[in-house]
Parts: sequence; C-alpha cells; structure tokens
Amino acid sequence: MPDGQMLPLTQSWRLDDGRQTLILAARHNRLPQVIYWGAPLPDDDADTLLEAHTLDVTGGMLDENPELSICPEATRTFPGQPGLILRDSDGTPLLPKFCFASEVQDDHGLTLTFEDTTNLLTYRARFISSPDTRIIMAEAEIEASRPVHLHWLSAPVLPAPQYSDDMIDVSGRWCGEFQLNRTPWSAGMRYRENRTGRTGHEHFPGLLIPARGATNAVGEVWGFHYGWSGGHRMIAEELPDGRRQIQFGHAARMEQDPAIHFKTAPLYITYSSDGLNGCAVAFQRHVRDQIVDWTTPDRRRPVHYNCWEAVYFDHNLDVLKDIADRAANLGAERFVLDDGWFGQRDDDTTSLSDWEVDPRKYPDGLGPLIAHVHGLGMTFGIWFEPEMINPESNIHRAHPDWALGSEDQTLGRHQKALNVALPEVRDFIYDRMAAILSAHEIDYIKWDHNRVLPMPDAAQTRGSYALLDRLRRDFPKVEIESCASGGGRIDFGILSRTQRVWLSDSNDALERLKMQHNAALFLPLAVTGSHVGPRYCHTSGRTLDISFRAWVAAQRHMGFEMDPRELTDHEATVLREVTTWWKANRDWMIDADILRLDSADPAVLAEQQMVRDGTRFVVFAGKATTSAQIAPRPLRLARLDPAARYRIEVINRGTAHILSRGAPALKEGPIEVSGAWLMGHGMVLPWSFPETMWVIEGTKL
Repeated sequence: MPDGQMLPLTQSWRLDDGRQTLILAARHNRLPQVIYWGAPLPDDDADTLLEAHTLDVTGGMLDENPELSICPEATRTFPGQPGLILRDSDGTPLLPKFCFASEVQDDHGLTLTFEDTTNLLTYRARFISSPDTRIIMAEAEIEASRPVHLHWLSAPVLPAPQYSDDMIDVSGRWCGEFQLNRTPWSAGMRYRENRTGRTGHEHFPGLLIPARGATNAVGEVWGFHYGWSGGHRMIAEELPDGRRQIQFGHAARMEQDPAIHFKTAPLYITYSSDGLNGCAVAFQRHVRDQIVDWTTPDRRRPVHYNCWEAVYFDHNLDVLKDIADRAANLGAERFVLDDGWFGQRDDDTTSLSDWEVDPRKYPDGLGPLIAHVHGLGMTFGIWFEPEMINPESNIHRAHPDWALGSEDQTLGRHQKALNVALPEVRDFIYDRMAAILSAHEIDYIKWDHNRVLPMPDAAQTRGSYALLDRLRRDFPKVEIESCASGGGRIDFGILSRTQRVWLSDSNDALERLKMQHNAALFLPLAVTGSHVGPRYCHTSGRTLDISFRAWVAAQRHMGFEMDPRELTDHEATVLREVTTWWKANRDWMIDADILRLDSADPAVLAEQQMVRDGTRFVVFAGKATTSAQIAPRPLRLARLDPAARYRIEVINRGTAHILSRGAPALKEGPIEVSGAWLMGHGMVLPWSFPETMWVIEGTKL
C-alpha cells in the first residue's frame, strides 16, 4: 500500500469459473473469510453479502461472532481449532494477529498477503482457478524474520455447508483401499491424521460433503483433496454457533527443524450441483489434464503385463521368456520385471538398496531378457523400491547411519526406510538407478514403498520428491508408477511426478470392483492400473471367472498379472477378446468421464464412462453379491440429452447364464431409446449371478 493511502473498512475478492463462485471478504484489514462458495452468483454487492452473512447473537454469547477466516487466529477469540500454531525459536508460543498488506489478482488467480508487525510474521494465501476442470487450488505459507517452530499450518480454511447431514471421507487397508465412511455432523470435531509418513492406505486425503439428499447424480456436493504424499491432518469442525470449518495440512509436528519459511501442499477444492459425479469429473479431469506430466502425451496407454504373481522371486530367464511370449500373444504391449532381479534377492529379507543385477539369475545381465521382450513388440519396465533398505544388504553394512529412525525400530517387511532427506543418500540411489536406466532401453519403473516410516517427517517426503524430479529430468521418457504396498501412496502430489498408480495389491476382481468404483471419485482411468489376476487369488482365497476378471480390469488401465501358463484355451480366448475390445476403445475411454451410477439394486456397482460431448459411452454394471429381489431392477444412466435418441447394446450378452430364461429387449440385441427414458426409467438388464459384469455400449444417434 502506498504511504498515506487509507484502506477501506471492508475488502472483497471473488473467483468464478462458470460452475462455482468463491467470494472472500474482510473487515478492518483482517484476514478474510469465505462468505460464499457454491453455485455461480450474479454480481451481487460484496459489502451487502458480507453483512447478510453475519450471524445474530444472543445471551451467553460474545457480542460479535469471531470471524471464521482463512486462517482462524486464537487472538481473535476464535472458539475452534486455529489455522496456525507456531512457536518462537526459544519455544515461546506465538499468537499472531495478521493485517492486510497486499493483493495480486488476475482472471484465474488471487494472492493475498498479510503481516504481523509485532511478531515479524508474514502470511500468504493463494487461490488459482481452473475454468476447464472446475478446480480451485488453494495453498498457504508463512514467513518469519528468524527460525521458528511450526506445529500446524492449514491450507486456506473453507466453510462447510450447514444443510449437510454428513460427510464422506476415505479410509482403507492393505488389499482393501478406498473405503468410504459417512460420518454425521455434530457439535465438535471429526479429526483424521495420518502419521505413517506416506499418503497411506488408511487415510486418503480426500473429503466430500453432500448436501441433504445428494446422490451420485443429483444434488450439491463440495469436494476437497490435499495433494501431499506425506502424513496429513484433516479437521472438520462444527463450532458452538453452528458454523463449520474444513482444515487440511501436513500432519502436526512434521517439521522437525526450525525454519523461516513453511508452505502447505495444494488443497484442491470443487463445488458440484450434480451430485458426487460433478466433483468426481472435476478431479478426474484435473489429474489427467493438468497434474500428470505425461512422458509421451500422444502415446496410447499400453496393455500392461507384470510378472510378480507368475514367478515372485524365482527368476529364470527361459521361464520369463516363455511368459513374455504368452503375454504378447494375449495382447500385452509392456512387460514389467518385478522384484527379485538384483542383489541376492531370493526373498524379501535381503538386498534392498543394492540395486545391481544378480549374476546368478542373469549371468549376461538384463540385456537378453530386454532384447527378447522388445523382439515381441513390447516395451520393458522394471521394479525398484528406492527409499527402502534391508539390514541384510551391502549398503546397510557400509552405511547404517543412512537408515531413518532408531537402531531398534520395528521392521516392516524386513526393511527400514532410507533417510532420503540427506543429499548423499539421494545421490547414491540416483546413481544406482541411473546406471540401470542408462545401460538399457527401459521405459517404465514400478516405484514401490512397502513400509510406513518410523515417524512422520516432511523432509523425507520432500527428499522423495527431489529424487523423483531429478530422475524425471534426466530420463524424461521413462514412465513411473506409484506403488506403496498397493495404494499406500496415491495423491495429487505424487501424481505430478508419476503417470500411473497401483490401486491395490489385491488382484481379486470383486475387491477391485468396489475399490475402482470409489477411487473414481478422485482418479481417472488413465492413471489407474488394473490387472487380470490369477484364477485363484492369493490375497483373498477367491476363485473367479476369467470373464469377470477381464472386464473389471478393462474398466481402467488394463493389464495382466498372472502366470499365463495356467490359462485354459477358453480362458485365453476370453482374455484375448476382452483385451482386443479394450484396445479398440482405449483412445476415447482414456479421456472419458467416469460417472458413478445410482443403482436401485445395492448389489450392483455400476459406472458410465462417457466422452465429454456425450456422443458415446460404455456402462459397466458389476454384480458384487446376491440381489435381495429375484428380477433385476432398472439401471438409470446419467448426463444424457433427454431429447436425443441413443442406440444401446449389451456386448457380452452371450455370457448370460442358462437360468436367465426371459427375453428382455437388451438380451436380444441393440435398442434405440431416448435419453429421457434411460435417465428416468433406466435400462432393464438380463438376470445374472454375483461376480459377473454386463458391459453396455451406447451411441448418440
């Protein structure tokens, strides 16, 4: 502000992207509060909105309700969780009181700066709007004149609607990721904190807040995702006066050392007026189109083969060549050599971090296998677990100080984590990985992270990011998959450095059906790996039909992860047919929106993948369990043109069981009906057993 220029008593700022409006306003140079976030607003006067937003007071209350600002300050008598907890270099608690300093705003971005001249602190909030994806990115940072200790810093705090009855967040476990929790709002706080040091199976950093009556396809929903691959904290709090606040940030006390600058990860937010699908499509498009840095953007997503569940640690060149032959014959276009190729790695107790080819298994190196794979027309990928170390390894014996945590820590899968915050550790890992990548034509890395950290540490996550960034710069054509015992490191932060995620270590198609359905709230097809597993699943004990396994994999980035030598002729034929279908449709499916359908039958998990202009779609209707009623209930579709006519056809109706004795129209062949009928009445599908899938193609006429 120029000297002598008076600030107005009230200030306001707004962002519009065509589907949502976000308005911030402040009084007396204080931190602003979000006074509106929802459906697009006309040019209402912001001062009037600020006054209209103000709550009444009554007996037993303060004379004025403290503002729910983008960083609630304890010194403003705020009754809930503060947005910042800080201590001075000597441990003295700091209670800042920020005042406006400057603003920078353009068509899609807003940066607001505030200062505390007493404590010599600066707070900055940044908002960037994406009109194409309908996502707003919000982040906060704090600067100090001397090193200070950070306990907690929230990304800009958002209000939650009071006409919502519950919230939906995401939990999970190994082989059971992306489980949705519905928690009723009540006075007090829903507090979730992940202290495992990675994104975590247990606490995916996402939140959806539906208004009363919202479903997959209708109603208002507010969506949040915190794009950080370390531990995080989520606070959803209802204040005594009824207002609700949402805070996301790094897990508390993750910053081990004092510093003069701290910054949150980006918080991605979106508002939807057409149910959970509006948020899902916004997140899917943002990940695919603006977050992922594709190695070759115009390249088709290849059908993937991973040898892990075929050979585990038992590597034999002739066997692997035979498996590669069979995988290529089934339609695979990429072959990935998983764990067991390095050191003395005959099981999971040894050799992590050594990263040199095992001469016992590969006396002539990896070259002969890679040449064979390339000769089959497939590209080659390889497994690393760069941030981990076995105590039984050459590097641990030489550098025990490189391991993160205490000497007597509990091991995980017989391993420790390397301290990748140390530059010398990152240099060592980089050199070993770069030697393999430089010596061979490798276009893919499966990057694993199989244990949690001994304690949360933001420096560890930043070190992992730095290692990934360096490898991406020097090997820009190498695609990277994020795997952490399956889905333990999936978030928009890791996806800005990788191009694929391994959703779960479970290749059980029934478990995958549920996980993929829920993960579609945040993840597009293009990044979500899904493989046809063995007939007998070693993580669940189930035995599933090849058709069901193949169609579940065809819902996402398709691959195989079984021993192809186990396939019968019938199974090989079915798998080849489904793979051929996926290849024929992948170009448009990669860019399609995944819409979760509101199924009248709870046993049916259904989704509709549709191109953006609505001219083409495919419906996957998977039956997870036995239906309560005997006849199938109609399945309503979403986002169609009510006045248009569509041709729809069940493309796998030949798999109908002999017990399906009736003659519904779709069982006999394609039909032509209106969008209004498909959305209002719904498709009547043939009867089916549990653990089966109907696949329906639709075309706008």
